[in-house]
Amino acid sequence: MNIEMQSKAGESPATLTSSIYERLKADILSATLEPGRKLQLRFLMETYDAGQTPLREALNRLTTEDLVIGKEQRGFFVKPISLEELGELTKTRCWVEGLALRESIANATAAWEEALLVAHHRLERAPRSLNSERFESNPEWERLHRAFHDRLIDGCGSRPLIGFCEQLADRLNRYRALSIRKAYRVRKVSQEHSEILQVVLDKNSDEAVRLLQRHYEQTADIIRADLETGEAGSMMPPASP
Repeated sequence: MNIEMQSKAGESPATLTSSIYERLKADILSATLEPGRKLQLRFLMETYDAGQTPLREALNRLTTEDLVIGKEQRGFFVKPISLEELGELTKTRCWVEGLALRESIANATAAWEEALLVAHHRLERAPRSLNSERFESNPEWERLHRAFHDRLIDGCGSRPLIGFCEQLADRLNRYRALSIRKAYRVRKVSQEHSEILQVVLDKNSDEAVRLLQRHYEQTADIIRADLETGEAGSMMPPASP
């Protein structure tokens, strides 16, 4: 067994690989590792304090999730973003979460409604920005935001469906991260969440699905405008030939 792996606080190889995978994935989804960037092993080894073997295993795992691409003889790259992928992911997310939300409303229980109310309340209490004078993303708000959206659909009764929704949310989060400052200036996200919550509690499935899909489409519209004007393009290096 690799001595370097054992030295990491007694972690097993599998645990070490999973830890590196989670850290890499978080940095890709937040665009800390920006789209199109080459993932040089020397840089990764220094940044994540890891050896080549667990890094390669983590990168291969991210490749299967379509967040990293491997090029023969050239190494690994963060997958570039594109208007085509943005459209496909948004459309698919609207479809599958619309179905999951309808099922959750149909299966609604007092416990589910209470959990949804709590998730919304916690999100409302968290500041969107850590700085009142300029936008500074609040990681806690992001966590609670994801929790609220998770609660909306977790009563659907289908773990595979929930898992697919989570994958789509992850892949779209890379796009959100590139245009989040602009969205903060022009969106009334808190009001959108409150409106969705109310119609869900009223068990108005058609309106709930419509508002949720509009919520996602508005996000896509802002991202699309930034990509088309180049405002987000500075974080999107051209794809390597």
